[in-house]
This record gives sequence, C-alpha cells and structure tokens, in this order.
Amino acid sequence: MKTLIKADRTIDGTGAEPVIGATVAVENGRITGVYTGEVPEAASAGATVLEYPGSTIMPGMIDTHVHLNLPGDGTSLEDAVREPEGVLVATSSFTAARALAGGVTTVRDLGAMGGTVFHLKRALALGHGKGPRIVACGQPITITGGHTWYFGGEADGEVNLRRKVREMVKQGADFIKVMGSGGGTVNTLSWRASYTREEMAALADEAHALDKKIAVHCLCAESIEYAVDAGVDQIEHAGFLIDGKGHQKFDPRVAEKLAKSGTPVTGTLAVAGSAVNAMLAKDKLTPEEEAFLSRWQTLLEDNVEQFRKLREAGVRLVAGTDAGWRFTPFDGLPLEMELMHRGGMSTLEVLTAGTGFAAKVIGIDQEVGTLTTGLAADIIVVKGNPLDDLGALRHLQLVMQAGEIHRSA
Repeated sequence: MKTLIKADRTIDGTGAEPVIGATVAVENGRITGVYTGEVPEAASAGATVLEYPGSTIMPGMIDTHVHLNLPGDGTSLEDAVREPEGVLVATSSFTAARALAGGVTTVRDLGAMGGTVFHLKRALALGHGKGPRIVACGQPITITGGHTWYFGGEADGEVNLRRKVREMVKQGADFIKVMGSGGGTVNTLSWRASYTREEMAALADEAHALDKKIAVHCLCAESIEYAVDAGVDQIEHAGFLIDGKGHQKFDPRVAEKLAKSGTPVTGTLAVAGSAVNAMLAKDKLTPEEEAFLSRWQTLLEDNVEQFRKLREAGVRLVAGTDAGWRFTPFDGLPLEMELMHRGGMSTLEVLTAGTGFAAKVIGIDQEVGTLTTGLAADIIVVKGNPLDDLGALRHLQLVMQAGEIHRSA
C-alpha cells in the first residue's frame, strides 16, 4: 500500500514557494511524508514508485462552488428541474465523475433538489461509485419564489428561517447556503437583497448556534452588506448589480467593509468565461447567440474588473466555478484560476486559493488541501509548471484521491 510520487517540483498548497525535486510518500490513503532528499528506508521499502519528469505535484484541486444536479451544457435551471429526482441523482453522479477526472478531488455543492446530493454523497461513502469528496448544503434557503426556489428551500420570516436551518442540519447539511439576492431564476430580482437585515442575522445566528458555516449568494451591494453585518462565513459571487439589465456599479464603501470583515468571496468568474467560450466554439452564431455572446463578454470584463477591485481593497478570494450553471463545466477550475490571475492574483496565490485556502475556508483543512503529513492523499500531478502557465492544470498526469489512483498518464 506504499507509493512514492516523484516529479520536478512540489507545490504544497500552503502558499509556500515550490520545492524542487521533492518526493511525496503515501500509505493507506494518507500522506506519510514529503522528502526533499533521500527517502527513509521505512517509507521506501516495498513502495511503488511513480515518476513524472517535467511535472509538478500538487494537492487535488477544490472547487468551492458547484451544482451537481445541473449538467453545465447550457440547459436552463427551469428545464433541468423538470426532471424527476432520480434523474437529478444520476446527473449528479456523472457530473461528479467529470470533476474528479479533471483533477478536482473535492467539491462543495451549493444547492440541489431535495436530498439528491446527500444521497449521492452517501452512495460514494458506501463505495458504490467514483467521485470527488463532497461537501453539501442540500437545499439553498431562499424567499418564497426566490432564486432556485425549485430546489425546495423556501422560507420567510425569522422564526421560519431558524426552523429551516434546523431542518437542513437534520437532513445532513455540512453547511447552510442562503440566497441573499435574486439570481438567474426567472422572475427574481438579482439587484435587490432578498432578506431583511433581521432575517439575515437570524439565519447566521441559527447556523452558528448549530456549529455550521453559512455561505450567502450576493449579486448586489445591499445583499453583501446585510450578509457582512450578520457575520456570515462566506459570500458567493459578490456582484454589484444595480438593475435588471446587467449593469453593475462597484461600491468602494461596501468593498472596504467586506475586506475589513475578513469574509472570503468566491468570484465564480468561470460562469461568464464559460458562456463566452461556448459561443466562440460555434462555427456560426444565430442573431440571438451573437447578442448572448456580446452580453456575456461585457459581463465577463465587468466581473474581472470588479474582482480586481475587490482584491485591491483587501478582500480574501477563494476559487469556485459555479459548475453546472449555464455552460460552466465541472473540469473548469483551471479557467476560473486563469481569470483570477487576470484579475490581479499571482499564479501562486491562485493555486493556493484552489487548494489549501479553499480547504480552510470551507472547514476541511484538517483533512485535505495541502501536502501535509497525516492528511488524506488527495494529490494531482500536472505536466509542466503551473506557476509559469496555469494551463498546465489541464494536462493531468495523475489524479489520486485518498490514496486511490483514478487517473494516471
């Protein structure tokens, strides 16, 4: 059960500079050592040696924002949720497998129909299939008729919201997800906060009383401010929409408040990036598709610029794609990281945001996220050096989860 993994360099996920020529030792699903010189006899005796010249060893990537129920092929939410729950469970198993094949060894699911993702998570734990480690919220909590109301998480008023948080914890939620504004769901208002300050405070208080983190979807400044004031643990998207036409206006005051709170943000830049790429991949566009492309190109540039401003304000940023939504693929974390780099982060910062820092933000850093002795052996090897070119993340030589090899070149 011993394995030694050798490559030109190791990036450990902590934010430290790469180590040249290190060897990672794995036994019984755990990392047992990271050696820069000769490997001790106790670690090397009887070990299988995997050598990858010209490559880099890293922790498995962590996508902190996915929706496993959704296929990521352009299917709308409204169409996807018309399928029976059994189809959504099956879809989730396929999308999870795509994520793992793409080097994403952990996903955090930010909203699904009923208990579908809980059921998938249980099946994987029983050994009935292959997929990434799953951290799941179950149904996102939303106002009546709010964003993703189809999933079953509608609740209004402080008393009912506290009850809904308790219900989700009872069902098995690893954390609580709240829709703090409208979103892509038809007839919701993404430029307005959905819950009052008092309701958001009640949600955060109840989640924390039950020892659960709370993440909030925010597409407007008002929703961000309410979430920050409530003391939530993470904000998704952090958009600054001001109307229903997609116009945005960055609010420096709210950004400063967000930065001072220390609340991390998942930018999900890959949503717009993937939509643009999907249209550019077509040989010929209809007039409707040309309009779609133009709209999403503008949104992408706006989002990257706002990401840059958030970073400059001191906001902590973590990698997450919103995989499944619109055209966003489950192996799209390299695109997210490239866009984060375009938004001003160094390649080392970006890689940390998708490994060690991601694990810390979602509360699993004592299990995965870094190449640290004692942690689970969630490891990837990529051809080349991602510090020079993040595109190297698409050229996988090895995908290992908990010591089991799922892909090897």
